[in-house]
Amino acid sequence: MNESVDTDTLSMLKEVMEDDFQLLVSTFLDDAQLRIPQLFEEFNAGDGEMLRQTAHSLKGSSSNLGAVRLSELCFQVEHRAKENQLDGLEDVLYQVKAEFDQVRSILEGL
Repeated sequence: MNESVDTDTLSMLKEVMEDDFQLLVSTFLDDAQLRIPQLFEEFNAGDGEMLRQTAHSLKGSSSNLGAVRLSELCFQVEHRAKENQLDGLEDVLYQVKAEFDQVRSILEGL
């Protein structure tokens, strides 16, 4: 397992999805590239509920694709937004962005 992506999960998805695997990866990358800036916008607006929803969605799609660390970071954002604990959350959002950059590099190399 890579630190950012569970290669066993990717292998299973490739086997099950066959020709649709690349579409799955492209859809995930496109969606995440929209959602990450959205997380920052919602944080800056102080909209904890929308921040929670966006983080929840990204958490699920990351987990499904084997992006374990990204999913864990999104869980932190989701949980803290749900509890309205936004102080210091911006640091976690930057970690989400950095981790997504790692995941994107790995997935684009497949």
